[in-house]
Amino acid sequence: MVVIEGKRMKDIIKKAGPDYDNCLVNLSNSILKKYGAETTAKTLAIADEYLAKNYKNVVLILLDALGSKSLEDHLDEKGFFRSHIKHTYSSVYPATTVAATTSVLSGLYPNQHGWLGWDMFFPELDKNVTVFWNKEQLAEKEDAKPSLGEDGETLVWGNDTLAESKIVANFDAASKYIPYTNIIDKINGVGGEASAYVAMPYMEPYPKDLDEILARIKDLCNQPGKKFIYSYWNEPDATMHITGTVSGETHKMMVYLEEKLKEELADLSDTLVVITADHGHIDSKNLCMRDYPEVMDCLVRMPSIEPRALNLFVKEECVDVFPEVFKKNFGDDFLLLSKEEVLKEKLFGPGENRPGLEDMLGDYLALAIKETSIYTTHFQANGMPGGHAGLTAEEARIPLIIVES
Repeated sequence: MVVIEGKRMKDIIKKAGPDYDNCLVNLSNSILKKYGAETTAKTLAIADEYLAKNYKNVVLILLDALGSKSLEDHLDEKGFFRSHIKHTYSSVYPATTVAATTSVLSGLYPNQHGWLGWDMFFPELDKNVTVFWNKEQLAEKEDAKPSLGEDGETLVWGNDTLAESKIVANFDAASKYIPYTNIIDKINGVGGEASAYVAMPYMEPYPKDLDEILARIKDLCNQPGKKFIYSYWNEPDATMHITGTVSGETHKMMVYLEEKLKEELADLSDTLVVITADHGHIDSKNLCMRDYPEVMDCLVRMPSIEPRALNLFVKEECVDVFPEVFKKNFGDDFLLLSKEEVLKEKLFGPGENRPGLEDMLGDYLALAIKETSIYTTHFQANGMPGGHAGLTAEEARIPLIIVES
């Protein structure tokens, strides 16, 4: 199905899309409300209930891709994680790390903060930018060719087939063009009795692994005074991307995370711990856009956002025929919406869009509704069996795990 109008399109979005009254943004706004900071969206009722108990410490631990489906696939329902699930709710769209963690850290919907995915088009630079790295989107060398694997038969696309990815500017593009204030600064800006802290590898004091993250959480919780602590770790997402969602490696990682947090959190007192995910994960059938010259010939630039949420800028002369060309090549695996339909359906969030958001969006957005992902390089397509950012329940549904110490 290509451009789907009317009831069928709405049914797909309603069934597998985000519930913006029951999502990560609402959790963040419950936390902002708890500490007297300004809210920008509805709060999450069940979070409000637990936050009202006035614990000395509130710790939010976000484990990347700890979706509800993966919990059900790998862990016992009587185990530490699943026995403490108090609610099942929704990620944002796209259900991916950049969009979802920014929503948690800002309390804003993706249409308000603008951090939609791994690669974003910035009209000010006329480039696709990998936002966390501040580099040009990964590209393939013009003469790139696969080599034979060790078995002498399998074709392997190594990282030597990639072009050099350069820093896009002498400033951080995302911070300059789509800035936001995080909830840590919002809470600390209130000047109330509580202070806010972070425990994650990408912010000071830069704990490098889960052991150091948990050590920092315990140290802060043992100090006097009320506090909120936000924590992030990149598993099980990192393992799933490399090995898939049901591999032995993923199972070991899920069991390890459950046992590790159960052991470490047992030492806390007067502390409310909220464990959640940014999104779920799905096993993916990967394609490379470069293998579809008919589609490539219609594009102004390579797709951005995510391999399961493709932002497509189309040549003016191809705009009208593009839906037919896309369907011919990719069939029913994607829901293809025009930019106007995306904005009308409030796919990235309710309320007023961030200024400039429309200029960052192409003529069409292709939303994966099956297992297919479309990468911009063969190297990525051949090396990442697990993915997210599509429009499926597996990717959108996440748990709210609450542990009272």
